[in-house]
Amino acid sequence: MSLLLIVSVIWALSFGLTAQVSHLGAPFVTAARSLLAALVFLPFLDVEGLSRQQVLAFAGIGALQFGLMYLFYIASFHWLQSSEVALFTIFTPLFVTLTADLMRGRISWLFLATAALAVVGTGICVWSGLGRRGFLLGFLLMQGANLCFALGQVLYRRLAPASGKRDRDLMGLLYLGASVVAVAMAAPSIPWAKVLAMTPRQWAVLVYLGVVASGLGFFLFNAGARRTDIGTLAIFNNMKIPLAILASGLVFHEVVDWPRLAAGGVVIACALGLNGLSGAQP
Repeated sequence: MSLLLIVSVIWALSFGLTAQVSHLGAPFVTAARSLLAALVFLPFLDVEGLSRQQVLAFAGIGALQFGLMYLFYIASFHWLQSSEVALFTIFTPLFVTLTADLMRGRISWLFLATAALAVVGTGICVWSGLGRRGFLLGFLLMQGANLCFALGQVLYRRLAPASGKRDRDLMGLLYLGASVVAVAMAAPSIPWAKVLAMTPRQWAVLVYLGVVASGLGFFLFNAGARRTDIGTLAIFNNMKIPLAILASGLVFHEVVDWPRLAAGGVVIACALGLNGLSGAQP
């Protein structure tokens, strides 16, 4: 669970940073982040002993969880403010729980209840009334991103233990799968004029997002995913949102509704406590 908390803190700082480079287009930013993350973990890649089917399966998980997810996620910034993007990730825990249940052929009502409670808690933190026009497409893009990310997590935690490999042995393979999808999408439409006009700060943001938020973040998150139960995993998919609001107030000195944040945090804590009391197993 500690790994999931660390990643939540890292990702809490990434919403505003992603908005600073989203004008470069979702395909280019996705390709850059995927390639940078792959470069970090390729030295650790170890596919010895894996069958061809396993290699393709892990590459496919990466293409889904990282490649397609980021295409949807970054594209949504064209239609949504970063706070709205954060808001619309609140459905990820439900996708995690439901996809895991469908694969097991049964419904875990307690896991579903704790995931729903986590959604309520996060919604309390960030809901401010979305009366603006034009956010429906952004909402749908974010749900595509949520579904890709949730399905990738569930598939990885099911397949990784059977591979006999450590997480660092496999992550390069996942990032390669993501890179293939992202580069194929980006190649025909790279905005070279905007890329060449990037400032050193924007390059630094892009490197941080690729190496730290994507590379280190997804590695730690998937490592945590295979070591915890579905209920806890679902809850931690939303932990980054109240943490992001907390960071915006304490680090970036933005206006924060502290009572709303506290109320939502209590609900999320109750969801995590309820899941722990259940004695849930991975």
